[in-house]
Amino acid sequence: MEDLCSVSSPRRILSVSKRRRASDEKAPGFGLSGDHGPKPSEVYGFVGSISTVVATVIYLIWAYLPDSCLHSIGIYYYPSRYWALAVPVFVMVSIALALLFYIGINFLSTPTPTSFHIIFDEFSKEPSISACSEQDRPIEPISDIGINRINELMFNDKK
Repeated sequence: MEDLCSVSSPRRILSVSKRRRASDEKAPGFGLSGDHGPKPSEVYGFVGSISTVVATVIYLIWAYLPDSCLHSIGIYYYPSRYWALAVPVFVMVSIALALLFYIGINFLSTPTPTSFHIIFDEFSKEPSISACSEQDRPIEPISDIGINRINELMFNDKK
């Protein structure tokens, strides 16, 4: 009798229950070989997260424990405590300056509000006049609305 727990999937289900079939164990793809097992990105993420936690703990021990505690566990050589504060401050100031520099470059490269380059550019599309009747063309093609048409719609007094 066929298993009722079988799943149609590109990955092979080894066993849903505790009993295994002998044919599953003898199959060439059984176990963690080949395509089965962890992906490299999962391994890198796991190692990266563990490394981050270990580095943070080491940093906090170095920055906050007094010299006598470090000497009692056998650590005599370590960088100056000045760098425990200086490096994070340097990094934060560098990020803040990079953001300000990025915003300044964007302000310098943006045209002024009175420039014609913000009205027309190489991607502007003029409305086309076609010979099709209104029934053949129920939706007008996409185009930019000219400034004279906008002024006419917004500022003409039609009372």
